[in-house]
Amino acid sequence: MAVIEAWVAAAAKQQLVRQQIDLGPLGPDEVEVQVENCGMCHSDLSVLDDDWAMSQYPAVLGHEVVGRVVEVGSAAKGLSVGQRVGIGWTSGSCMYCRYCKSGDQHLCLQAQPTIVGHRGGFASRVRAHWAWTLPLPETLNAADAGPLLCGGITVFNPLAMHATPTSRVGIVGIGGLGHMGVKFAAAFGCDVTAITSSESKFDEARGFGANHVVSSRDSDAIKKLAGTLDLLIVTVNVSLDWDAMMSTLAQKGRMHVVGAVMNPIPLMAVPMIFGQKSVSGSPTGSPVAMETMLDFAARHKVTPQTEHFPMSRVNEAFEHLRAGKARYRIVLDADF
Repeated sequence: MAVIEAWVAAAAKQQLVRQQIDLGPLGPDEVEVQVENCGMCHSDLSVLDDDWAMSQYPAVLGHEVVGRVVEVGSAAKGLSVGQRVGIGWTSGSCMYCRYCKSGDQHLCLQAQPTIVGHRGGFASRVRAHWAWTLPLPETLNAADAGPLLCGGITVFNPLAMHATPTSRVGIVGIGGLGHMGVKFAAAFGCDVTAITSSESKFDEARGFGANHVVSSRDSDAIKKLAGTLDLLIVTVNVSLDWDAMMSTLAQKGRMHVVGAVMNPIPLMAVPMIFGQKSVSGSPTGSPVAMETMLDFAARHKVTPQTEHFPMSRVNEAFEHLRAGKARYRIVLDADF
């Protein structure tokens, strides 16, 4: 099937309009998926508004897709029609560069974002390379699984790379990313400190599994964290008191940034040197990392807290997200 229904942004900051789109013939390595649900990520809003100066219009957004395989390309492997799958931020990579061959396909310099120069999941159907089309565990609640495919892997990956069950982990920002970070870190066995600017989220953060909750606006409370955290995951996209954040780290601690902070991050070098501290960042994750995350989420019953809108109310959902009212992830349910 080449012609699909999609919600299309004609230009930056424009409302989406329902249109028919011809996808053309299915590529040999591609899989076509009938969309059932699609999460709405803040990255969708950033691409809609061209905040990162990389958007291409007309744009079909949506990169936290859950649905069923309806067609499989002649060279696609490991998937069958009718199988429930997920597609995240990346819909394809070259598969021959050093990063792809070493298992870091998400770092491929030719990686294809699902929503930039490609038609995403705010549509009746979406396509992706077979390796980036991930089978969903049967025990996972499919209707709420979409946000795991971008936000979930974004916070799971640093934990998998840099934490152990005995780690003391701080999560800065209890929003779409951060609330899943708290849930994953708690399920991993870590001692979890939630750091949020909103005191109204204190009780919810504890409900997500945080052992401690601190206001990022309370300088004295931040000072009391000095030297206590092994890993600090920053999920917000705003500037912070970076030296104060670094001071919370224990010796050999790491601050890992996954929020798209657009301004420079100035830091004092001497405390980093003498504390042997690190600053790092990461995007989403490889297909294997995503499958590992999905299995972990299913095993430990880690699910995002979601609000559902029918896809026909996509513009209303964007305004809800833009206003900062989402608690904590929005999922659109296909209603074509």
